[in-house]
Amino acid sequence: MPPRRQAPPASATTSAQAPSRLIDARIEELADWRGQMLARLRALIKEADPDVIEEWKWRGVPVWSHAGILCTGETYKNVVKMTFAKGARLDDPARLFNSSLDGNTRRAIDLHEGDEIDEKALKALIRAAMALNTSATR
Repeated sequence: MPPRRQAPPASATTSAQAPSRLIDARIEELADWRGQMLARLRALIKEADPDVIEEWKWRGVPVWSHAGILCTGETYKNVVKMTFAKGARLDDPARLFNSSLDGNTRRAIDLHEGDEIDEKALKALIRAAMALNTSATR
């Protein structure tokens, strides 16, 4: 019988790791196309901004930040919603935004089962959100 694995001591888990682990758990918990979509979005966010910080807010919403919130990854029964905190101020030449279009601040991308992601355009949007957050005109 293999030895029982022990959990690392609490001191070994940093607060920066906890949100990432919670996002891992959410992806695993979903166990369907929504988990796969959230995992893909997460990977694209990290590719676009390797310095992004993962957070867990509002009782279970994955949040990606860099000098402020870039976007969130909400999961619902029929949609994975990627909401950009300052989306109304971002150029979207590929017209990825398809939700929350009437507000003055946020914009969102609703992704449904089977939707394809324009990876190049999405990474450009993420980089634009990062640039906006780090600019002097925030």
